Amino acid sequence: MKNTLYIFDIDGTLTDSVPMYLISVTKSLESLGILDIDTDYNNYKHHTDSYALRYNYERNFKKDMPHGLLNDFEEDLVHQMSKFDEINEIIGAGALLQYFKKLDIPFCFATGALPKPAMVKLEQCNLWYDEQILATSKTHESREGFVMDAIERAKKFYSISKFDRIVSIGDGLWDLKTAKNLSLDFVGIGDRNKQKLIANGAEHCFSNLEEFQQSLN
Repeated sequence: MKNTLYIFDIDGTLTDSVPMYLISVTKSLESLGILDIDTDYNNYKHHTDSYALRYNYERNFKKDMPHGLLNDFEEDLVHQMSKFDEINEIIGAGALLQYFKKLDIPFCFATGALPKPAMVKLEQCNLWYDEQILATSKTHESREGFVMDAIERAKKFYSISKFDRIVSIGDGLWDLKTAKNLSLDFVGIGDRNKQKLIANGAEHCFSNLEEFQQSLN
């Protein structure tokens, strides 16, 4: 497994944060004066913070989003998140990351969130991370874009020019579709979308990360 790279989604995969975070996104958009919000987030072209902001800004104001607004959105998201109780990890998340670290198994993070909210979630769950291997929608609206960014970051961080195998670990259909588009292996986590994932071709699905770790032994 030492030349296999594991790419972790965060919301719903490592952290039990999906409902709270979607509310925070909506509240942050409202705080920026964007009042007509399409809250059907699961059906967005890109399931990312940066796309949610640009898409809703442009449909409200019929013009390009101003430079710097993404930074304001990121800061306000952290503020909105502070109104909620701290979130919990998905069962087995911390143990799995420590297991990979102990065995020097490469892993990285690819999230549709923005960097600061992503780090808040990881820190609240006491999950190890390094910003050098955290790819987000700050620089790429599309999931394919920041997953590829995560792979390049991991190559540099672990001083590996090429991975023999890359496994994407996520909880949503968008994670599965991205893995297919990039010809990556996929592992589904959680029961919420399990049947949809299986119906769309996911071969390996687990209720939580503890189950997934057990499958590796």
